[in-house]
Parts: sequence; C-alpha cells; structure tokens
Amino acid sequence: MQRTISSFSIKDVAKFKQQLLIWAQQFETAIFLDSNNYQQQYSSFDVALAVEEFTSIKTDVHNAFQKLQEYQSNIKDYIFGYISYDVKNDVEKLTSENFDGLEFPDLYFFQPKKLIFINQNSVEFRYLKMVDDEIESDFIKIQQPINLEIQQSTIDINIKLRIHKEEYQEKVKGFLQHIHRGDIYEANFCQEFYAENTTINPLQVFQDLDSISEPPFAVFLKMNHQFLLSASPERYLRKEGNKIISQPIKGTAKRLKSKFEDKKIASDLAKDSKERSENVMIVDLVRNDLSKSAIKGSVKVEELCKVYAFKQVHQMISTVVCEIDKKTSPIQVLKDTFPMGSMTGAPKVAAMNIIEKYEVSKRGLYSGAVGYFTPEGNFDFNVVIRSILYNQQKKYVSFSVGSAITAKSIPEKEYEECLLKAKAMKYVLLKSD
Repeated sequence: MQRTISSFSIKDVAKFKQQLLIWAQQFETAIFLDSNNYQQQYSSFDVALAVEEFTSIKTDVHNAFQKLQEYQSNIKDYIFGYISYDVKNDVEKLTSENFDGLEFPDLYFFQPKKLIFINQNSVEFRYLKMVDDEIESDFIKIQQPINLEIQQSTIDINIKLRIHKEEYQEKVKGFLQHIHRGDIYEANFCQEFYAENTTINPLQVFQDLDSISEPPFAVFLKMNHQFLLSASPERYLRKEGNKIISQPIKGTAKRLKSKFEDKKIASDLAKDSKERSENVMIVDLVRNDLSKSAIKGSVKVEELCKVYAFKQVHQMISTVVCEIDKKTSPIQVLKDTFPMGSMTGAPKVAAMNIIEKYEVSKRGLYSGAVGYFTPEGNFDFNVVIRSILYNQQKKYVSFSVGSAITAKSIPEKEYEECLLKAKAMKYVLLKSD
C-alpha cells in the first residue's frame, strides 16, 4: 500500500507534540507513541501518531497469532495495535477466567489512513493515497486551537483494591510454598486497583501521567470508548532487520530528592542480590524464548542488570539480542516469546498457571504489549505496565501493579513495592477529581 510522504520543519517541538495529541482526539481510533526524548539505543522516532482505521483486525485468543500473521503479511503496510496478556492462551493450554471489568478485545491492530512521525525538529506525514490531499490542511489544523468537549472527572474518585494487604501477603506465602517445593523459581504476582461509576478525562490524565513519569515507551490509545494511558519504561521486543532486541526489567527502587541519597539507592539496587537474581532468572528465560527463532549461537546478553534512572523510579534493565533468518516470520518471533518473561516467571508455563490461581482480575491489556509493524516487517512493542485502563461506557477505571516473587521475597516488602509502582497512577487519578 503506497503512502504519500511530506515533511515540515517545526520550531517548538514540545508544543507541536501537545497540539498533535489534542488534534488526535477527534478520531475514533488513535495510537500516540512518545519516546520522551530518550536517545536510547535502537529508538526510531520521538513521537508517532496513527489515526483513522482503513483496515483492522479484532479478535479473541483463538488462533490469534495465526490471524495476525495473515493480516500483517497481506497488508504489508504500517499497522499499530496491541496483544493482550491473555493471548498466552493461544500459545499454551492455559485459561483466563478471572474477573474482567474492562472488556478490551484480546488482540487489535489497524492500518491507519493517517500516520505522523516527529523526529527532532521535523514532522513527517505518511498518508494513504485516498487522504493525501489533506496533509497540508492537517498540518495547519494541528497548530490551531481546537475546541474539545472536555468530560469532567468524577469528584472524589474512590480507588479500591481487589486484594487487600493481609490477603495479598497470604497469597505471597502461597507462591513461596510453590517455590520451596520446586514448582517454580519466580512468579510475577499482580493486583488490581480500580474505581467504579467513575468518569475521567483520558487526555488530561495521560498528559499528567506522561509529564510526571517521562518514560521511553509512553502510549495514548483510544479505541472508541476504551482507553489505555501508559507510562511504560519497558520494551518487550524489537525487530530491526534480522536483529531482535529484548529489554526486560526486574528490580525497582524509588527516586530520592537528595542527589547523594538518590545515587546511593541506585548503587544499592545495582548490588542487591535479590533484585539481581530476579533479573538474571528472567534474562535466562528470555534467552531460552529467543533461541526458538534465533540462528543457532546468536543469542547474546548485551547488557546485564544495568540500573537506569526515570523520574519516578530507578529500574534494573538487561538487554538480550539475537539474529534470525530473513525467512523467519516476525509474528513467529512474537509467538515464541509471548508473553514477556518479566511479567510471568520461570518456568514460564508453570508460573502462568499458578498466577491464574492466585490473581483475581483478568490481566487483559495490562502486561500485554502495544506497538507497531513497518511495511518491511520490522516491529517494536512495549510492555503495558505503569498504565491506566478506562472503559468510558462502563465508567470503569483500572490500573494494576506487580512484583516478582522469589525464594528471597518478604511479603511485606513485595506489598511496599506494589504501592511504590502504583504511586504515579493513583496520584494523577486523584489529582484529576
């Protein structure tokens, strides 16, 4: 599918970025990806916006990867969308029977009529031929004030927990029993915070969350009445030619105001034996997953347990890479590695079975992946964490957080880690009421 490409210079990039996001609100379908100026290895753009469906695929977990394979190979164009965590049930004999208050489709991708990239001081429009005569007028409109019908947030948003502190700690003890028995080595245990009968302004909440977090993989997703507002710091998987890159996160510490104390807590995180063991276990799992598609002997750890600083937290990140044969389908690589090890545990299938038993909410899009494919078959996907999900029709708001349970886990400490990760989402929701 051919696209018309036009480029323009912009003076105030930050302002244009905000105007672009506001302009996108008029469309029923929109995905806004923001790297927040992280000049990290392998980044392709500062901002990407895809709006207005031309074609799309929306499906449940049954044969989800096969359907995605057919769609992606037939379209041979940019497609944007997500794979929910529960598509694990298409990869293994697993189920997802927990409560679902959000009701997002399990897998969704669309081919946008209008695609816009920002790179430094340049904005590039890539429109399908049927709408390419709108490029110049859209460039002008984006920079003009737009009157939006702003939906007022519910006053006094009542955020509740699906699993309360005492029950959470008992469940952690249950995980530890499985670990001591040798059923698993590690499991990522998640819990849901939610609010019912609640109205929020998704655009405002996303802008607030993005500004206090400034993550490298931020996402604003609008799908009619369903929204994802994500401040994810984690990459799941990227394909760049024949190279595959995975960057799992395991290990978290809070940021501190004192530069000396902040530097010390980052140094302590880097040396923490529990956090390092969590990270190394997941690196081993990722290496194993990648080896299913990789050219033999090409799987390598480029970076192990390096601590990166973000606005809210320090994170321990590893980078695992491999090479694949040019004939290998990009969808096959995703299927071989999904869901990402950082959100499951090890061994993977056993951990996912036990997770389903102890968690009480269906994960859905949380701990799934949002991203895009290029016409050449390259792709880049984040991990959906540090994210707020909203079903406008049902007036249901949800965010989930998790921590890795290992033999060294202390239930009280794991609960505190969850509260730390929940802090930014909770703050922006209560700020908006």
